[in-house]
Amino acid sequence: MANKKRVVVTGMGAITPIGIGVDEYWKGLAEGRNGVAPITHFDASAFDTKFAAEVKGFNPENYLDKKSIKRLDPFAQFAIATAKMAIDDSGINFDKIDRERFGVIYGSGIGGMETLQQQHWIYFQSGNPKNISPLFIPMMISDIAAGQISIHFGLKGPNYATTSACATASHAIADAFVWIQRGSADLIICGGSEAAITEVSVAGFNAMKAISTWNERYAEASRPFDKDRNGFVMGEGAGTLILEELEHALNRGAKIYAEISGVGLTADAYHITAPAPGGEGAARSMREAIKDAELTVNDIDYINAHGTSTQYNDVNETNAIKSVFGQRAYELIISSTKSMTGHLLGAAGGIEAIATILAMNNNLIPPTINLTTPDPECDLNYSPLKASPREINAAISNTFGFGGHNASLLFKKYEE
Repeated sequence: MANKKRVVVTGMGAITPIGIGVDEYWKGLAEGRNGVAPITHFDASAFDTKFAAEVKGFNPENYLDKKSIKRLDPFAQFAIATAKMAIDDSGINFDKIDRERFGVIYGSGIGGMETLQQQHWIYFQSGNPKNISPLFIPMMISDIAAGQISIHFGLKGPNYATTSACATASHAIADAFVWIQRGSADLIICGGSEAAITEVSVAGFNAMKAISTWNERYAEASRPFDKDRNGFVMGEGAGTLILEELEHALNRGAKIYAEISGVGLTADAYHITAPAPGGEGAARSMREAIKDAELTVNDIDYINAHGTSTQYNDVNETNAIKSVFGQRAYELIISSTKSMTGHLLGAAGGIEAIATILAMNNNLIPPTINLTTPDPECDLNYSPLKASPREINAAISNTFGFGGHNASLLFKKYEE
């Protein structure tokens, strides 16, 4: 398409286990802050896993009135709060924009799990269906974050949710990019939110042996690419971006963080939880992103890896990178910010896109903490233990989800 619009990032908001707000989040990333601690949301003493990466110090009253708070599951509270941060960051004057061309594409992998669990208990303890809250369904459904952001800010453009497990937020960002690129919207709030550190979620991930059980060494448990890794660490929070058509951004004098210039979306078509052998689907998603951006492998300086700290992902993602980049793979710097934040499931792609953009803006690659004994099959440069200074002109953020969903987002420094 010769008439494709250019798309830039003009606002960001983050609620993470290592900091609330983009500035505090970046500070945490740069210094290698560890967000993993014993679970406080519930009594985890009977669980195989007793730790997670919880958000600390979030006060919804800083962003919402008390009536709204009672009507929103925590995942939707995170979503609205980060959307407000991103809008404030972007300097948008609502009196001067067309709200019918301002959309919201926003996802959650699990949705209102806390609400679902609470209402389930209310019914089965009482046996009375009339005790179920009339707000149960609109608090629980995964699309409600997108709807609530739209309602709160009066945004009438494209509006829907993505749900693709751990690739959810990246799919939302990719869709927003395409809608703006084709001229159907001027601005779109996009990203993902998750608040699923609950009894049922932790028990479910324990049952499938997906999460780490290093209770005595919880601070070291999230260790992507390390020989001793034994599962991911659950996280929670939200990452929200405002994507904007370039000319629209320039006309209003917006600051531009980065340009999103390519996306790659593929399917493994292989297994419900395990990645395709050799990271074949992940390799195709990275190739597609580079091709879409009209760049080459030699243009990429950094990859924010999916890097979950699971046996399957880390080797397969490493192999995928080698497959795409060849010898260039050994010149790249890669890192997994999940080593600090844990795995935010459907919100991972949101906070990791922000991490990728901030790394590019600061020419500093966040570390992969806890990487003390590299897996021999993971032999690339993962920025172990400390941040790596590096000139970054173009970078990829990878997210891969249960069900075989692969998404790669390519960001580059904005140039006129």
